[in-house]
Amino acid sequence: MALALEGIKVIDVSQVAAVPVCARHLADFGADVIHVENPLTGDSWRIFQDVSAAGRQAAPSAINYNWENYNRNKRSLTLDIAKEGGRNILYKLIEQTDVFVSNLRAFELERYGLEHATLRKINPRIISGNVSGYGKTGPDKNLPAYDTTAYWTRAAIPYVLSYPGVPCMGYRPGIGDNVTGLGLAFGVMLALYAREKTGLGQEVDTSLLHMGLYQNSFDVAGALATGMNFEDWRENPPPEVVAQAQMANMQVMAFYGNKATNPLSGAYVTSDFRIVVFVALQPDRYWTKFCQCIGREDLAKDARYSTTEGRAEHCTLLRQEISQTFMRKPLADWVPLLEGMPYAPLQNLKEVINDPQARAAGCFVAYDHPAHGRIEALANPVNLSGTPATVRMPAPEFGQHTEEVLVEAGYSWEDIARFKEQGLIA
Repeated sequence: MALALEGIKVIDVSQVAAVPVCARHLADFGADVIHVENPLTGDSWRIFQDVSAAGRQAAPSAINYNWENYNRNKRSLTLDIAKEGGRNILYKLIEQTDVFVSNLRAFELERYGLEHATLRKINPRIISGNVSGYGKTGPDKNLPAYDTTAYWTRAAIPYVLSYPGVPCMGYRPGIGDNVTGLGLAFGVMLALYAREKTGLGQEVDTSLLHMGLYQNSFDVAGALATGMNFEDWRENPPPEVVAQAQMANMQVMAFYGNKATNPLSGAYVTSDFRIVVFVALQPDRYWTKFCQCIGREDLAKDARYSTTEGRAEHCTLLRQEISQTFMRKPLADWVPLLEGMPYAPLQNLKEVINDPQARAAGCFVAYDHPAHGRIEALANPVNLSGTPATVRMPAPEFGQHTEEVLVEAGYSWEDIARFKEQGLIA
């Protein structure tokens, strides 16, 4: 039996989840996917399950089910693209490749010579797919990001899933990566279809932030139309009920907080009771910088906390120290200090629709509506450089185009009148 993408070759230069699962979808349907990994470190997603299980955050198993789920049907190639020789090998492969996908940030694509402008000189038919945290343009385009921060927290998903006194606690690995990867796979398929007509490849991209807004589009659309948060129109329960809910939730959060092993993953509360969420799956890389950002260089110098194992052993005490530190300043004061850290503030809807990065990255689109004038909506999260999505008309009125469609199909006005009499059309 022929597979839908049989004969399509894909090079997957990515780690963790969103782009790997995009490539896995393509592989499932027959594409030949080569997953490129660093010769020394490999893909960090290989060990994520074991690390999570050690911290009682995942089911322990001899089967690396997480790796299988994201990387089945692929071939693995070790290659150091940081070296010129490694890049030359990759360029040789690009000559015979249909699709190149990555989750490298804009400056990394440029550093390694893997931006679309370079690849299309090697192969004009190449389709370049990319997932970033915050988009290709804007002040935060090069910030480190995970779906927990960019897709989940900054896109206000916990806000819309919460009730007063009952914060949203439900988050599991890959929730945002999975839908983002599927979105990129959809974009790649669009580009492959367009290439059948034009013979040319193009660039496809999406971001965790934009896809988070897309998943949250019911409420984001409401905020764009009204400018309101939930508390502006929703009735809240009595204060004493909220207090009871807060107490119960604090007890549950304290229980799980005491089981944590990485102080650089999780939430902290600022002095104005705003929440900031950190995700550093490579904590050694960020520990010293984090301590400098929060003004606690003493923690970085403490021998107890100098290793991942030491921080895990003393995590409860360390989180208490960090929590007290964050309570010294409001969120607005912390934001400039945390530049470059893999974190995000938990935003509400008003903040999301006015987020400077979301605006700069083109997450919203304005168009004219016949009844309401100029309105704003969420833009399509899948971006194609050559054949982009457009808004050509507003949503139709009920039955607005019935006669137009039937005339185009070859029916006469007499036929249409008869259909109305028969109750077949409105």
